[in-house]
Amino acid sequence: MGLTAFVLTVLMLLPLCVFAGDYVIGEGDGLDISVWGVRDLNVSVRVRPDGKITIPGLGDVTASGVTPRELQSTLAVKFKSLVKNPIVSVAVREITNSKVYVFGGGVSSGVFDLNRRTTLLQLLCAIGNSGPGVAPGPVARGQGGGGVAANSRVADYKNAYVLRNGAKIKQDFHKLFVDGDVGEDMVIESNDAVFIPQLLDKNIYVLGAVNAPRVIEYREGMTVMEAVLESGGFTRFAKLNDTSILRKNGKKDVTISIKAKDLIMDGDLAQNIKLKPGDYIIVKEGMF
Repeated sequence: MGLTAFVLTVLMLLPLCVFAGDYVIGEGDGLDISVWGVRDLNVSVRVRPDGKITIPGLGDVTASGVTPRELQSTLAVKFKSLVKNPIVSVAVREITNSKVYVFGGGVSSGVFDLNRRTTLLQLLCAIGNSGPGVAPGPVARGQGGGGVAANSRVADYKNAYVLRNGAKIKQDFHKLFVDGDVGEDMVIESNDAVFIPQLLDKNIYVLGAVNAPRVIEYREGMTVMEAVLESGGFTRFAKLNDTSILRKNGKKDVTISIKAKDLIMDGDLAQNIKLKPGDYIIVKEGMF
């Protein structure tokens, strides 16, 4: 293997090595502990609910809340009372403590086991491809179903966030999950909570002087003229330059004036504003 190929191989494996080294042991995890050259001290143990493990010759040792490397250092010091210059290794045989919590009106809430290094994008794909009661893919496994309920709800990714240790460390998943900006991705850690609310109003309402006033399901990138055309177009009495969008901006109501005549006759594309879920398009009527 050439030097370049070797370096690329190391870089590819590095994230997994770092993840393994940074993993924090928790209650219920299975550990394999060995002391080189002393077979009688090699044991397989499970971390008890009190966070401790029992080691022959040492008794109870706290294992929960530390990384395998930190536990290895602690045991190396303790084993000096039994072995001269002990070489200790700690391997996590079974992970039961690494979980992420997904909740909110935009998804079916669930608890997922992180059985390997998992990013936010991987988690969203896992829960997004699952129907209600269907287990996610290989990256994470959910308890109690997990997944977006097909055709019954729409997730509001712009107002979603990741909660870690009580603080929001990542907000707005839209660029990542909808626009495909992988630069917005991040690694999910044990005990992270992912909140995805429901998009409460996903419709566009077209009212007034149009041939077929209607409610239209919102689509990403939809414009005023698209909505008007889907509503049968303007009536013969419509005051084209007296069209407006009523939009909810937080707790405030905002009115955006649209000069539809300038758009149609003069090609003023600035008037063809992109809509947002919940917008009302009002076309006023006049005799002249």
